[in-house]
Amino acid sequence: MKLSRRLFAEFLGTAGLLIVVVGSGIMGETLAHGNLAIALLANSLATGAGLYALIQTFGHISGAHFNPAVSLVEWLRKKIFAKEMCVYMIAQVTGAIAGVLLTHAMFGHKILQLSSRDRGDFRFLLSEAVATFGLITVITLSGKKNVETAPLAVAMFITSAYWCTSSTSFANPAVTIARSLTDTFSGILWTGASGFIAAQFIGAALAYSASKVFSR
Repeated sequence: MKLSRRLFAEFLGTAGLLIVVVGSGIMGETLAHGNLAIALLANSLATGAGLYALIQTFGHISGAHFNPAVSLVEWLRKKIFAKEMCVYMIAQVTGAIAGVLLTHAMFGHKILQLSSRDRGDFRFLLSEAVATFGLITVITLSGKKNVETAPLAVAMFITSAYWCTSSTSFANPAVTIARSLTDTFSGILWTGASGFIAAQFIGAALAYSASKVFSR
């Protein structure tokens, strides 16, 4: 598959993921009338379902990374070249931002925003490292026995991680950057985004190291 087609798939897939994440957050918060549990339930279920559909749609084209941490690990595993990893990351970040801006337009919100939702505590950073470790481990190992089950395993992990991590499991540097640009339910204050991203890459690196133990 041509690199340009794979990059377009990564762009569209990551944009679609952010539309699901941010859009379902806006809709959930609006309809929940202050009930945060209902809003989070709507957000997590929509994200899991949307992620499964997107992986099934674009997986055979680009691998459906939609996540710079995933692309980094795929490079470490020698599945892609360094150049491919870099342009994948660019496509993912730009796609994520485009998805957020389009979602704002769909819901009649101000297009350009900065989040005011502070997630800067250490517990959130730890949660992001754990969430990304779990996600990369699932991606790396779940398809070993039956590759067809991997998309469902990834989607189910993200759905559950919304509830078992205090950060609600961003687990994705591109998602983190884009969510700093929305002052809605799913946003993150931009000053805390760099800490999230560092924790995510640390979690991904640890997961890569751990997965090697089970791949020997």
